[in-house]
Amino acid sequence: MKFYRAYVEITNICGLECNFCPTKINPTHTMKLDFFEKVLYQLSPYTKEIALHVMGDPLILTNINMYLDLAYKHGFKVMITTSGYYLNQHSNIFHPSLKQINISLNSFNKNSTKKTFEEYMSGIFSLCQNRVNEDIFINLRLWNLDDKGSENSYNKQIFDRLEKYFKIKFPKDLLINPPKSFRLDKKILLHFDSYFEWPSLQSSHFSHNFCHGLSSQIAILADGRIVPCCLDGDGIIELGNLHTNSLEDILETQRVKKIQKNFKNNIAYEELCQKCTFKDRFNENL
Repeated sequence: MKFYRAYVEITNICGLECNFCPTKINPTHTMKLDFFEKVLYQLSPYTKEIALHVMGDPLILTNINMYLDLAYKHGFKVMITTSGYYLNQHSNIFHPSLKQINISLNSFNKNSTKKTFEEYMSGIFSLCQNRVNEDIFINLRLWNLDDKGSENSYNKQIFDRLEKYFKIKFPKDLLINPPKSFRLDKKILLHFDSYFEWPSLQSSHFSHNFCHGLSSQIAILADGRIVPCCLDGDGIIELGNLHTNSLEDILETQRVKKIQKNFKNNIAYEELCQKCTFKDRFNENL
């Protein structure tokens, strides 16, 4: 069994309260470095790429480089997803282990903060300017599109600032017919997508379909719990805990095998998966 990527939540602390994210119900937790290294040992036979988040923002940790050092030591490539709020507290986030940095631009106007828009964007532009290794992707995400165009005013503010910095011109119909991505510079992309609903047992949605959970991805929460994918931040589908079980043993359980077998047949076995709308994105072109 191999996974394309494992999501390792080194902290579930985000520091923001975006209304498009669910309220965190788990206790605040940051994964200790020695346990993180044990996680890497256990993941080594299954994948060589990790993303350091599920619910939290890894850049809120001032010692993030120590986690990156361990990932590099064990031969992992790392993807970081961040709100961008904490870029300025790191003198140099670039590291030999890094493969990709994703920045959720749609977080800025969803929070009350003393940081101005220019201060927020300056951290992002400094990141782009200081990138030495051009093999590292920087993805700026605007995942706030909807049929009403409710964020168009903010998005146009983003466009104006990006045009000025990168000396480019966006098409006039960019918000009418947005592509999946728009190239700003070499391996610096602006990504577009719609809001998505985090899965919840309280949701009225019900559907089956294929999902990448436990086929190309797996997630490990900050407290060591194993879940099928990066959207189960509350650990509803707890498959085991690496504090008490090995990953090898967890992946051999009947519950895991049933989830995998059913997804191959386009059936969502778990209730949370049945109530998840995100999996439908994988099946739009089927």
